[in-house]
Amino acid sequence: MKSGFLEKLVSRLDKVEPGEVQQIVARLIREKGFLEQVFEALLEGVILLDPEGTIAFVNRAACGFFGLDPEQAIGEPLSRQVRGLEWKSLAKPGRTVSRDLEVFYPENRYLNFYLAPISADEGPEAAPPGYVMLVRDLTRTRAEAEETLESERLNALTLLAAGVAHEIGNPLNSLDIHLQLLDRKLRKLPPGDRAPLEENLATARGEIQRLDAILKQFLSAVRPTTLRRERTDLNEVLHETLRLLEPELASRRIAVELDLAESLPPAEIDGGQFQQVFYNLLRNAYQALREGDGRITIRTRANDYEYRIAIEDNGTGISPEHMGAIFEPYRTTKASGSGLGLLIVRRIVREHGGEIEINSEEGHGTRIAIFLPRGERTVRLLGQADDTVIDVG
Repeated sequence: MKSGFLEKLVSRLDKVEPGEVQQIVARLIREKGFLEQVFEALLEGVILLDPEGTIAFVNRAACGFFGLDPEQAIGEPLSRQVRGLEWKSLAKPGRTVSRDLEVFYPENRYLNFYLAPISADEGPEAAPPGYVMLVRDLTRTRAEAEETLESERLNALTLLAAGVAHEIGNPLNSLDIHLQLLDRKLRKLPPGDRAPLEENLATARGEIQRLDAILKQFLSAVRPTTLRRERTDLNEVLHETLRLLEPELASRRIAVELDLAESLPPAEIDGGQFQQVFYNLLRNAYQALREGDGRITIRTRANDYEYRIAIEDNGTGISPEHMGAIFEPYRTTKASGSGLGLLIVRRIVREHGGEIEINSEEGHGTRIAIFLPRGERTVRLLGQADDTVIDVG
């Protein structure tokens, strides 16, 4: 209903019949209810404010974004309901504001809001009768952009890996062959002359082996692989990995606590790749522990939808500045680390359709959880007449 019509109606109220006024008021109420229903149906948040920044209306989506109670929010200043928004710096006649905002309650979200004055007929410099704020949730868009960027980065690394394998792999093989020839010639020298040269030769061969290991690890981190899925016991894969690491764990006197689910259903996974996942995670865990009082706890669980594997340690933890770049290649806090271990772990987990979650507190330890979807999900149908449950495999 146009504002001009309302002004004419107010000026002629004394001449309008009571029945006609009742019809007009009923029409206004219907239109107001219709608009509210439209606003409530929107996925975007809508907040209507008066010139002082007091909330006059807030829809369901906006309440969800900011954790507001609509009954308590209406009539309250916006700056009091949404921390970080100063009304004096936002609202100016004739100016529209668009800004990104990160909120942490009730959920961590990335939002964009658009604040525009409601136009009036008095001119552009006049104070607007109110403002409308539209709020969009950019959390999923931001996550998709990050995934696209990560995919592009990995594609670039894959191309680089192919070039590195060709340009470095062949010279390394040639160097190793020539060192073997030198070793044969050294054996013909007298023992006194041979000892210092053999030490230098051993150092050179060790460095070549280290370069070869770095090259192989780099390739395994970025190149796509073909999964060989088989019905595999995750608990058994963990036991086998612990047997490989037992000498190192024993030498550091690190206690390992197992809380493994009994009768864990077999998982359709590539057992060899998941052994590599557990090997990297356990190795990271014990390298962050102090010798003698270190402890690693391993848990496995399963429900109708997923497997959950958690590896927790009481080590040094990860600082906040390192958490943001923990999956980036060559980012490591270890003097001898390559920074590729977690990149390999996440690639393998994601190729199996799973996700990895890391929680860490500096000085108190780290907990890494892997969530893997189950291949077979149980559908439960509830009968109407009784409580019969039918399992469809």
